[in-house]
Amino acid sequence: MSDDDPYLWLEDISGEAALAWVAERNAETADVLAADAGFAPLKARLREVLDASDRIPYTVRRGAFLYNFWRDAEHVRGVWRRTTLEQYRKDAPEWEVLLDVDALAAAEGEKWVWDGARVRRPAYDRALVRLSRDGGDAVVVREFDLTTREFVADGFEVPEAKTRIGWIDADTVFVGTDTGPGSLTDSGYPRTVRRWRRGTPLEESELVYEAEDADVSAWGYRDDTPGFERDFVGRSLDFFRSETYLLEPDGTTVRIDVPDDALVHAHRRHLLVTLKSDWLGQPTGSLLAFDLEAFLAGDRTHEVLFTPDARTALAGHSWTRHHLILETMRDVSAHIEVLTPGRDGAGWTRTPLVGVPALSAVGVVDTDPDVSDEYFLDVSGFLQPSSLHRGHIGGDTEVLKQAPDRFATAGLTVAQYFATSPDGTRVPYFVIGPDHAATGPGPTLLYGYGGFEVSLTPYYGAVTGRAWLEGGGTYVIANIRGGGEYGPDWHQAALGADRPRAFEDFAAVAEDLVARGITTPDRLGASGGSNGGLLMGAMLTRRPELFGAIVAQVPLLDMTRFHKLLAGASWIAEYGDPDDATDLAHLRALSPYHRLTADRTYPPVLLMTSTRDDRVHPGHARKAAARLRELGHPVLFHENTGGGHAGAGDNEQAAHNSALVHTFLRRHLT
Repeated sequence: MSDDDPYLWLEDISGEAALAWVAERNAETADVLAADAGFAPLKARLREVLDASDRIPYTVRRGAFLYNFWRDAEHVRGVWRRTTLEQYRKDAPEWEVLLDVDALAAAEGEKWVWDGARVRRPAYDRALVRLSRDGGDAVVVREFDLTTREFVADGFEVPEAKTRIGWIDADTVFVGTDTGPGSLTDSGYPRTVRRWRRGTPLEESELVYEAEDADVSAWGYRDDTPGFERDFVGRSLDFFRSETYLLEPDGTTVRIDVPDDALVHAHRRHLLVTLKSDWLGQPTGSLLAFDLEAFLAGDRTHEVLFTPDARTALAGHSWTRHHLILETMRDVSAHIEVLTPGRDGAGWTRTPLVGVPALSAVGVVDTDPDVSDEYFLDVSGFLQPSSLHRGHIGGDTEVLKQAPDRFATAGLTVAQYFATSPDGTRVPYFVIGPDHAATGPGPTLLYGYGGFEVSLTPYYGAVTGRAWLEGGGTYVIANIRGGGEYGPDWHQAALGADRPRAFEDFAAVAEDLVARGITTPDRLGASGGSNGGLLMGAMLTRRPELFGAIVAQVPLLDMTRFHKLLAGASWIAEYGDPDDATDLAHLRALSPYHRLTADRTYPPVLLMTSTRDDRVHPGHARKAAARLRELGHPVLFHENTGGGHAGAGDNEQAAHNSALVHTFLRRHLT
């Protein structure tokens, strides 16, 4: 393990020498992978999937309209559009195009990437549109008129920054952005919340709340639910702890006094609290309901809406006008219930949500909590294309849209198995592929993440289906610790110095795949991105004998400097603080970049990143590639010049990146 770092110069994102090095590595990778005979036809087939006109155009309701953002071959950067439910029910709805991002990009000479919009309620007449330059997290904000379909002259406009902004009323917004020295946290996010009135300079707007420099961010928002209008401000102490305050009209604040690792959500008279640690006699992972006014007055009387067990965790919740839709997971399989508060807010009842098919992946897409009990559900499976259902709680349901098959599924099966980690923990994983009892071991791709309480749940992966499953490959998803598949405890088991548990879980799944005869080490590949890229680096440096190839996308690899690079300081709660001597010891031991040596045999590696990733610094992948090259190990490197942390800003880039990955895997595993 070496503490020397001769490659710090590669952290200069747009430095001339660094970009020249990137261009050389990109050319080498193109000569190997893009020049492969199978690359171009694969990329074309993947682009066909991404651009398909018969994809489901998922929407969100804003008043009378359903809004959608859409990309295809004719709209590379996409269009923001809307339609009515009556039209949406048709096979070919008539859409009103609000903003053509391709036309805007051409007119302004910028590689704009859509980052969403905040539509003003209840009039639904204006929006705060967010646009990113080539896919970064930083955005510019502009006010948009939904009637004229034009940007508002002299409207609200914020220069490029990692801005948080939302409507208060027709002429006022809450905004947190870069307004000069002292306005950002050490993590690069807003440190202040301001109340900004139309027609006044942003820098002169009223300061209503401040966080500390070491916090991750500050935020403010207006709850504009009719009859329950109120303002909230707060700060994220770190990635998992926060404080929320009710902002009174006189500018004073009242703390929503819950544990700082709990999540709070106010809706009408209710306060919902999701526990990340034990509180009021209720265990970690529970969901509690309070009367908000009584809570603020000191009353802690509550109803328990969900209590986890060893196999069940809370996945999410969504309000309709009169009900709460509760999503839970049992061994990573979705279940949905409808909870209904009594007339006085107490005495909640629960029933299953009708019309939900068994053994499917189900998720709430949208609800209309101010007006009705309407809901939209996406129903799919690993081999089952999505269908979009709409219903009213207590009423009928309808299938609005059905996606067609995107890849051949004949002969493919889906199974869930459990591996045993070295400490005895049962780790679930999904296997999608041919029946190996009949075919024997084959090429297999194992995917994992294992961090930040992110759950990997079943889904229909059209790109993976075409690129990997159709060619006889098997795809495996490992639900390792660090994720949220079994609630907060599953995540917290792999925090900080305990991060190796996630690595051990992933290795245990790899070993179980071989023991079951699904694959062999030389035919087993592994892939992951971001925190999953750290996982890939750990597999490379800790268990290289388990894999025939490894792909790490937008990876985190230098664990001694991550906090100094872009948004890295915001992840200290997940990994530890390199400036703390105690944490530095385990972080250096975790750091794949520092574990690379010349005297081990590593499988071939593909490292991918983006120059415009302003979340995970491209220096992580650059430096690791340079170090592997220096040590004489096989490595390919590709850096997309745009795309941000997603690695791709449009379907062309996405298809290209995916074709590179699967061409690399095919060359080494099949």
